[in-house]
Amino acid sequence: MTIERIGSTHRMSKIVKHNNTIYLCGQTAGEAQWDIAEQTRQCLKKVEDLLEEAGSNKDKILSTTIYVRDMKDFAGMNEVWDAWVADSPKPARACVEARMARPEILVELTVVAAQ
Repeated sequence: MTIERIGSTHRMSKIVKHNNTIYLCGQTAGEAQWDIAEQTRQCLKKVEDLLEEAGSNKDKILSTTIYVRDMKDFAGMNEVWDAWVADSPKPARACVEARMARPEILVELTVVAAQ
């Protein structure tokens, strides 16, 4: 059994690969001036970059969990998400309201993908 950890710190790894499955840590884009749409775009860009680094791409995403600070932002986040997955296979997805680590973070995504 081989587990590969990429971008590890004392607390976590950006990417974990095991059995041709890729697990990404939570992706945020908490710039105070960015609205939910821009934060979502930035998170999705980070997801794409990490998947590429791991030897995968967004078409191979199996599951995504999306955390939003306030469900009032659900529609704005979904508008960006829907455009991003428009021409891709749709992963399993959950979205929940959650308290974030910092108040400027409006959205966070975690992703599991095939390699």
